[in-house]
Amino acid sequence: MKIKTSLTGRRWLGDEDADEADEDGSKNRYTTSDEVSRVLSEVVTSRNLVVLAGLGTSLCVKNTSKPAPTMGRLWEAVKDEYAQALEKDASWDDLLRIAKQPEGCRDIEGLLSRAKLCEAFEEGENLTTIKEFIRRAEGTIRREVDFVSPGTELPLHEAFLRRLGRRSARRERLRLFTTNYDRCFEHAGQRAGFVVVDGFTFAQPSFFDPSLFAYDVVRRGGEADRPDYIESLFHLYKLHGSIDWEADQKSRRVVKKPDTDRPLLIYPRSSKYELAFEQPYLEMISSFQSVIRTRDTGLLIVGFGFNDSHIAEPVLAAIETNLSLKTTIVSPSLEDESIDNEYLKTISDFIEGGDARLALIEASFEDLVPSMPDVVAMTDLERHLERVDASRRVRRGTSDGSV
Repeated sequence: MKIKTSLTGRRWLGDEDADEADEDGSKNRYTTSDEVSRVLSEVVTSRNLVVLAGLGTSLCVKNTSKPAPTMGRLWEAVKDEYAQALEKDASWDDLLRIAKQPEGCRDIEGLLSRAKLCEAFEEGENLTTIKEFIRRAEGTIRREVDFVSPGTELPLHEAFLRRLGRRSARRERLRLFTTNYDRCFEHAGQRAGFVVVDGFTFAQPSFFDPSLFAYDVVRRGGEADRPDYIESLFHLYKLHGSIDWEADQKSRRVVKKPDTDRPLLIYPRSSKYELAFEQPYLEMISSFQSVIRTRDTGLLIVGFGFNDSHIAEPVLAAIETNLSLKTTIVSPSLEDESIDNEYLKTISDFIEGGDARLALIEASFEDLVPSMPDVVAMTDLERHLERVDASRRVRRGTSDGSV
């Protein structure tokens, strides 16, 4: 684990640096873990806590029939599916030629972007080929991102929510924004005893109503003279859609429908920026832009690569204009990424210029969760649910994977 802040000499501080001796022979007292703890504590105790979770939070899911897909794996899956369906050795090469994909480039987002552009001006057999590729590629992507089942263990996600989701009634609820299509946080929230407010009504069929994000849950009964807010509740915003969303053509509403074969997703391509300004994505991205410009806000970005400009641009703009925004970014290869990625490089330059609001932590989601401060002690209900869950694991003959 490494960290870069204005207090680390504006350079990367790693575990090995803590073992180095000063000029007088004494050991450095301020370690990497000390600085990580300080930074994370400052962020999570902000009045408004916002989490932006990317693909890196899903790559840790291991006990499933298929892992969370990386962009490289999506390329291979789309290629294999397309080749098998058409049963032509040259069909894939023909597609790359029509889409004018650069030789040796294995970027599925770039290929889909080029295919969508070709759809506007190609004709005849080439147009048929492009349309067939887009249809099959999107179908393959839908199947690949649906890797979480009710039996999938998610101990890291559960621990993450327990440590961040239980907040004082004097502070705003945790707002968790994610670019992932999967249902990791929904399943983890349910198992950890959380109420997940995701903008969908509680009735059936459940449809999207953004006014629900303004609702809260209180306990009734007793003689309390003020609202008794439940402890475990967070807001979930899925910026790129979800595998269980579907557009109902009759009601013109977005409904929640498990096992749909027409999920409402923003597929990986360059037009994501334009698609993000359609509903319900517009509501999600607008909420994100609004909250990160609010005073006394802590923004924790985990596993997000800053490759989506429609998200990275608002983050950078908020950093530049909101002086009370504390921002911590966590990613496994952040030191190298902060050299190559223009957004991360700008943030790194701000740190080197002495900006104490910002921090870069090079760590995976697995490394981060045990380091997260437990802001509020576990409730009796959460302890009971954890005991029940552990008992069920023992009866099934599986080990306890909790964090």
